Amino acid sequence: MATECSLRCSLAIQLRVVGALVLREVLTRFGRNNIGFLWLFVEPMIFTLVFAAVWYWMRDKGMHGLDLPILPFAITGYSSVLLWRNAANRCAKAIQPNLALLYHRNVTVLDLFIARLILEIAGATASLVVLLGVTVMLGQAAPPADLLTMAGGWFLLVWFAISLGLVIGPLAERSDSFDRIWHMIQYPLFPISGALFLVDWLPTKVQQIVLWVPMTNGVEMLRAGYYGSLIDAHYDAGYLATVNLVLLWVGLLLVEGNKRGVATE
Repeated sequence: MATECSLRCSLAIQLRVVGALVLREVLTRFGRNNIGFLWLFVEPMIFTLVFAAVWYWMRDKGMHGLDLPILPFAITGYSSVLLWRNAANRCAKAIQPNLALLYHRNVTVLDLFIARLILEIAGATASLVVLLGVTVMLGQAAPPADLLTMAGGWFLLVWFAISLGLVIGPLAERSDSFDRIWHMIQYPLFPISGALFLVDWLPTKVQQIVLWVPMTNGVEMLRAGYYGSLIDAHYDAGYLATVNLVLLWVGLLLVEGNKRGVATE
């Protein structure tokens, strides 16, 4: 009974700590002026709308023959990119600016990463939901065909973003070179992440190669849930879940290593 109470109290303390860190991050990044924390949601929406506008322009110029509703295609694609890219980028160098906070007994290195991940996930998810909702309400696209599959795809992408962030964050903290290398790697990852294409459009041999990229499976599953029978989706949810689990395990080990390193400073 005492152990159960102790665990409950510890969890309550950590939730308050993470909540305080989230609020601090919001105030630090967005301040109290203008629309403040609403930039957390507005910023990814703006990027996604620009991406969608480019797709409209390309169709009008005959640069692609996509016969699907373009807005949902662009929104699902770019929202997924914002999710994993921003999560990893915000975790990079998260410790050094907040080093003084670690002198508080209840604040841990993992808490710093979790606070930043919560913000990025909330922003990308709000962008996806609001933009798709407005698109449907304006009659620019039909409602999602299978919300459960769509939610499953987004959940796997969120899990991937968390796991990737917990790997990139500690490694970038340990090495400035790795931080620079990661920023270079993410650019070629964007075009092969599934945001710009459906796997079915590619030659069969290329499909097998592209599906080794974890994010592609999540995006395909997300679009399979939205478009339903309008597309022939290719994805392996089990593969993505396995990659997420391995990345999460590696990430937690790296975070633990960083925690010991901070403790000895």
